[in-house]
Amino acid sequence: MKTAKIAIAIIAGVLAFVAFAPASILDLFAGTPKVTAEKVAEWGLSMKPAMWWKPLATGGVQCRLCPFRCVIFEGERGICGVRAVVNDTLRALTFSRAASLNMDPIEKKPLFHYTPGAKALSIATYGCNLSCNFCQNWTLSQARPEDSPSQYLPPEKVVEIALTNGATTIAYTYSEPTIFYEYMFETAVLAHEAGISNLWITCGYINEEPLRELCKYLDAANVDLKSWSNDFYRDYLRATRDPVLRTLKILEEEGVWVEVTNLLIPEANDDPEDIRALCRWIADSLGTNVPLHFSRFHPNYKLTDRPATPSKTLEMAYDIAKEEGLEYVYVGNVPGDPHEDTYCPVCGKKIIDRTGFWISEYNIKDGCCGFCGARINGVFKEERDK
Repeated sequence: MKTAKIAIAIIAGVLAFVAFAPASILDLFAGTPKVTAEKVAEWGLSMKPAMWWKPLATGGVQCRLCPFRCVIFEGERGICGVRAVVNDTLRALTFSRAASLNMDPIEKKPLFHYTPGAKALSIATYGCNLSCNFCQNWTLSQARPEDSPSQYLPPEKVVEIALTNGATTIAYTYSEPTIFYEYMFETAVLAHEAGISNLWITCGYINEEPLRELCKYLDAANVDLKSWSNDFYRDYLRATRDPVLRTLKILEEEGVWVEVTNLLIPEANDDPEDIRALCRWIADSLGTNVPLHFSRFHPNYKLTDRPATPSKTLEMAYDIAKEEGLEYVYVGNVPGDPHEDTYCPVCGKKIIDRTGFWISEYNIKDGCCGFCGARINGVFKEERDK
């Protein structure tokens, strides 16, 4: 009976993988050599045992990190392309292999209400567990780690670089940090010991148990809620929406500062009623004080038949969000737009003036509006320094 249940679980996992696996990922690994210890060494990648998986009695393993729950057999990898079974163990191939390392303003994440103006050491590896055909960072997310250059940077070195360069935060970002969970987790533990905050910039496609464990060391997150439409998630990402909503709720429950981004794509996820439903859910489920960033789409990767998001669409989305009671609404990827500034929800005065990612005016004192004294939701420098 137990064997039958395991067999059913394997079949269900394979069917789910095939149903939602993005064609780009399936094509990516078609005809590639089996992943072996020798190949991993040749590629200069990692044999680090992964977290969040279980062996299956009938062979192979099931990864339990994200909602795909990939069933992976010896020499194969999961949908993310960077978690593979070698010698009966799931391995995190990109552990300590940084594909990108940059010093950014925290506003670039975007995080506008968590220590504004802070320096963020941003780090990423290759791979992603989603396959957005409009991905703005596809050269990272869709690349094979063995075919692309990376730098050996163990967690302790990442923290050392942050300290040396005056970064008060480390941002796990650019591709999808969930798929380099072990690297992120071990770095986050060391960062907290050193007094550095951890920022998770994510699509939110992760299972509850690993997320709650990660939340012990997370300080802030920006979650990309790509659409209210489940059809959009299916057609453009080969995924589903509800796991992302669950992630947002868990982050709130665990006390992690949360901001939400919604990239608006013409003729894809810009329906006014869907935008209203998304805003209403944020207001009802997370609170009206959660910042929402509407971001302008630019044609990229496989979605090049659409224009950049019209300004009137972004303005329409902004107005809807305010109508639904959201207090902090922003427009991104449009330098100079007045909606990239922060306004006090009580007196209406501008309290943070931004040009792109740079702050030119800052009127928040002890977490309150410098004009009327109203509380401004977020985590601000004075509070964190106490």
